[in-house]
Amino acid sequence: MGSLEHLVECDKTEYANVNWDELGFALTKTDYMFVMNWCKDGEKFSEGVLTRFGNIELCPSSGILNYGQGLFEGLKAYRKEDERILLFRPEENALRMQMGADRMCMPSPTVQQFLDAVKKTVLANKRWVPPHGRGALYVRPLLMGTSPNLGVKPASEYTFLVYASPVGSYHKGPNLNLVVEDKTHRATPGGTGGVKAVINYSPVYKALSEAKAKGFTDVLFLDALTGKYIEEGSACNVFVLKENVISTPPAHGTILPGITRKSIIEIALTFGYQVEERAVPIEQVLDAEEVFCTGTAMVVRSVASITYKEKRIEYKMGAETVAQKLYATLTGIQTGLIEDKMGWTVAID
Repeated sequence: MGSLEHLVECDKTEYANVNWDELGFALTKTDYMFVMNWCKDGEKFSEGVLTRFGNIELCPSSGILNYGQGLFEGLKAYRKEDERILLFRPEENALRMQMGADRMCMPSPTVQQFLDAVKKTVLANKRWVPPHGRGALYVRPLLMGTSPNLGVKPASEYTFLVYASPVGSYHKGPNLNLVVEDKTHRATPGGTGGVKAVINYSPVYKALSEAKAKGFTDVLFLDALTGKYIEEGSACNVFVLKENVISTPPAHGTILPGITRKSIIEIALTFGYQVEERAVPIEQVLDAEEVFCTGTAMVVRSVASITYKEKRIEYKMGAETVAQKLYATLTGIQTGLIEDKMGWTVAID
């Protein structure tokens, strides 16, 4: 009997001391992070090590601090009902980082190096992966120019770092209420809007802060050339639904090719919806039946309203929406409740 009790005890999952029901989208310091370095002399990444989570040391003239030579990714680890842990399409994050590194003149980890680093980080912080259905472990890979750079040029040393934090919902409250931003722009043609560069995000703070001060959840940016077409939110892709057609701006140039975005398109096609990746005029958005946003952090969220030039348009909400149907399918695959016929999930323990 004692032996059986011992086996049962050993089989129990150890969890960190976290109030899982109160999780928001903020940093909770976990146990370990993964660090791997690249030096121009060797022209390859070191093997990499797990180290205790904590502050890192940077030269004041490092490329990341002075010139913003950096990229990041975001992906999640989910716990299944049987306690196994799943990653969702991590190879897509690795490939996107490689694409961004090419644009930013940086060396990038191979897909295998990226995957190994992410897996090691998640397993080392296993007790921080929330129980099934109560959040996810958000994983943040960073690639940074870390050598001293006084002149404007690519760094000669780089650090690839992966850390993680348990998270809940990205936005507080049940509804997304967007305001169209027509004075500032998130990205311009020929810039870095199509890659996940660190320099893309702080420029949206002003517009986002002003929108939130007025009670909105997020901003919806328009294209910089004409101001006629929607692009994306501060950190999410946007879809519109009219009848059986789902439309979203094409993800090239100024729009980030979101991995959740790509997955939702593929799921929608299996459901029989017509999906169009095209320039979407703001007028067509205002005439849509549904609008929803996608991203790793927010997953899929219906938009309750969009305000444009002081005019507020409301959209269909609730359990019967297409957005909710897509959300249920996507999260079902991510958490192991629905059979993964797409081959998107990776079990890591």
